[in-house]
Amino acid sequence: MSVSTLSPRRAMTSAAGAGVLLRFALRRERFTLPCWLLGAALLLAMQSVSSQRFYDTPADLAGLREMMGANAAAVALGGPTRLLDTIGGEVLFEVFAYLAIVVALMNMFLIGRHTRSDEEAGRDELIRSAKVGRRAPALAALALAAVADLGVGVVLTLTAVGTGLPVEGSVLTGVGIAGIGATFAAATTLAAQIFENPRSVYGAVTSALALAYVLRALGDVGSGTASWASPFGWGQRTYPYVVDRWWPVALFAVASVALIGAAFALLERRDFGAGLLSYGTGRATASFALASPLGLAWRLQRGSFAGWILGVLGLGAAYGSFAESIADYLADNPELAAFLPGGAADAVNSYLALTLSMTSLLAAAFGITAVLRARGEEIAGHTELVLAAPVSRTRWLAGHVTVALLGSAAVAVAGGFGAGLTYGLTVRDASQATRMAVASAAYWPALGVTIAVAVLGFGVLPRLAAVVAWAGFAYCAVALLFADSFDLPDWFAVGSPFEHTPRVPLEEANAATILGLIGVAVAVSVAGFAGFRRRDIGY
Repeated sequence: MSVSTLSPRRAMTSAAGAGVLLRFALRRERFTLPCWLLGAALLLAMQSVSSQRFYDTPADLAGLREMMGANAAAVALGGPTRLLDTIGGEVLFEVFAYLAIVVALMNMFLIGRHTRSDEEAGRDELIRSAKVGRRAPALAALALAAVADLGVGVVLTLTAVGTGLPVEGSVLTGVGIAGIGATFAAATTLAAQIFENPRSVYGAVTSALALAYVLRALGDVGSGTASWASPFGWGQRTYPYVVDRWWPVALFAVASVALIGAAFALLERRDFGAGLLSYGTGRATASFALASPLGLAWRLQRGSFAGWILGVLGLGAAYGSFAESIADYLADNPELAAFLPGGAADAVNSYLALTLSMTSLLAAAFGITAVLRARGEEIAGHTELVLAAPVSRTRWLAGHVTVALLGSAAVAVAGGFGAGLTYGLTVRDASQATRMAVASAAYWPALGVTIAVAVLGFGVLPRLAAVVAWAGFAYCAVALLFADSFDLPDWFAVGSPFEHTPRVPLEEANAATILGLIGVAVAVSVAGFAGFRRRDIGY
């Protein structure tokens, strides 16, 4: 029976228990949700303070607008150049896409965790045995996402106003980002009815997220038409701080209502525990590639690995396209040279070194997610099944760590290759792609240290593994990207492995430093493995 033909009494019955489930969901997310909100607020605050410090005169802003407007890659990465008419718009040109991606992913994981993941794990079946309606879990998840998006809107508004940006534009920014989150919450609810496991749901929504970003980029580089097919485009075309246009916000409401309506229509038609698309039974016997813990770990990670490779490759290519013009830009804005590793003396290599640092930081993020996947397998009960066979704990964990190390190294190489490829095209030097790909190897030991911290958290503090891993990552990101902008003391960055990494290609690789970082990574990893061998599984 479709949503439109449900009687009022049956509709109320199918939603019974949603309020209780919402309170339970809020309790489950009482730690993770504030972290999402804090991360979004810090991202906006850092960019706002940096932009207002760098471009504090109309002439500086005009110079930036001239350089960015002439570079298609910059427009594709940032958004419509009309945003560059004001300092507030410039802040959003730099950070809007990142904020939108963070909030969209937050909504995706919130909805996925409280719908399809609970259903797959059997928790929904237990809940449904009580007086809980069929729609109640989905309604509670959507209400949770609405609370989260309301929090996003309030936090971003207060952050923007607190850093000196105009009030109306700040409110519109918060509403626009929250609208993007609501749209992807609705899209995830629909995907949860179509696919029968969380990985497929996340893969579908992530693909939709990538498509939305690409459509927005194509529209901004071209005539602008394609941007109207993307929630990212709707948000940016409100033009906060420029004209403060409110009517595109209605598009988020229309899209969300349509997606939620479709989701509930499918919910009424599918079997519990199944999706609209059924999966085959698979092979009777596993292939040779799955005959080891390493093969299993790779099978679990290969989809996300491909996404990270393509994403960081594209980002590296976008940054590499700016390299040739960076020297001229620094000549007009010499104060910005202080924020490059080598200053203005070797502007291009300084900029490329900063690019490699940033893409390597993203590669470290992949490594962390790969290690934390082991924790997910443990919580789901899959690890016990594997260890029931003649497989040691060390061998099982080593499979996941190997994928994390090799995968993050490959992601770093992809970022370097992308940057070198586009830079080489602009200067007509094909060797730059290989040069930058090889240069990225200097950052591998730093990746190893960040991954080792995640292994340590997994082995010694499993319940706090994600907190330990991402706290370490956040520290490295702040030390690398914002220490100079905020005039942080010199000792602040001492604990970051990226601080001790040679700034290749600006500097020569230092064997002693590289070996030292490798030693730290090995020691921390050994401690993590030792902790895992001694603790209970599933703890």
